[in-house]
Amino acid sequence: MPQPLTQADIDRQMAELHAAGGGDHPSRDYAPYRSTLLRHPRQPLVALKDPEAAELAGPVFGVTDVTALDSDLTRQHLGEPLGERITVTGRVLDRDGHPVRGQLVEIWQANSSGRYLHQRDDHPAPLDPNFSGVGRCLTDSEGRYTFTTIKPGAYPWRNHVNAWRPAHIHFSVFGAAFTQRLVTQMYFPGDPLFAYDPILQSVTDEPARQRLICAYDHELSKPEWSLGYRWDIVLDGPAATWMEEGR
Repeated sequence: MPQPLTQADIDRQMAELHAAGGGDHPSRDYAPYRSTLLRHPRQPLVALKDPEAAELAGPVFGVTDVTALDSDLTRQHLGEPLGERITVTGRVLDRDGHPVRGQLVEIWQANSSGRYLHQRDDHPAPLDPNFSGVGRCLTDSEGRYTFTTIKPGAYPWRNHVNAWRPAHIHFSVFGAAFTQRLVTQMYFPGDPLFAYDPILQSVTDEPARQRLICAYDHELSKPEWSLGYRWDIVLDGPAATWMEEGR
């Protein structure tokens, strides 16, 4: 069995990657993020003989399938979830800054104690019966999405000794077709765990890394209700948001 990575191992390997001139998209077998060695594609991509068949077999999403309740993760159950209520909003843009309208945006996250509602999550933190941690919405005419949710907690993930993931929300963005799905993560400003997280640190270009961190926006905060955060997603170009490739 492979031995757990120590923080010294992570620091050394990150230094080697920086010295090699790694860009904003990390290698698919980025060693400090240990599971990439097992999960990244090793064989050439397979071209589909009938691309339309893949579209017909995939999920179909329509405007009537998405409701207002889907984007408010605090109202999906009879009771109130525990934790700090937040509003997260932003725009989905193309490389030229134009809004991407009618885009399906999905999120999933841990609860305020840092635990996912998932059978494989055995982190000894409490589950919240009033919080499932999943939501979705469609972008409006300005490319804007909005979610009301609970700020997630940090959690251990056994990647290396004393490994903890910073608070984050997973985002999935669909293009014009199901096969164009992109997945990324949004982080919160000022998290002390940033320096110890090999997933975030694998994005070695500092401006690209900063684009993964949302900004607190007091104008979005609602009195006696929620704190507001703003985070735009750019799908392509020099200012693109980093997406998880081959994960």
